Amino acid sequence: ETTDDEAAEKNRYDDFMAEAEKNKALKENEAKHKDGKKTDKESALHATKAELKTTQEQLAAAVAYYEKLKPSCVDSGISYEERVKRREEEIQSLQEALKILQGEDFNA
Repeated sequence: ETTDDEAAEKNRYDDFMAEAEKNKALKENEAKHKDGKKTDKESALHATKAELKTTQEQLAAAVAYYEKLKPSCVDSGISYEERVKRREEEIQSLQEALKILQGEDFNA
């Protein structure tokens, strides 16, 4: 009876050890896989941070350039009517220049 109990316990122990070895191997493999994945993610994070920094620098340069140009593009104190009048005068002078270039005024 004792020998049978010892043999049964040994079998359970051997089964437990085999299962433990299998679990250990699986977990080690899983840990290696996760380490590789972590390295890939860290590399992607580093690349993304570098890209973000470059983009932010470009944005800052664009905003600075915009601020530099803004005063020359924004209302210069001339009313809308005055701008329309100047534009019409410019169009008229360009039309007169075109007539001169086409030779229409040489006969007059």
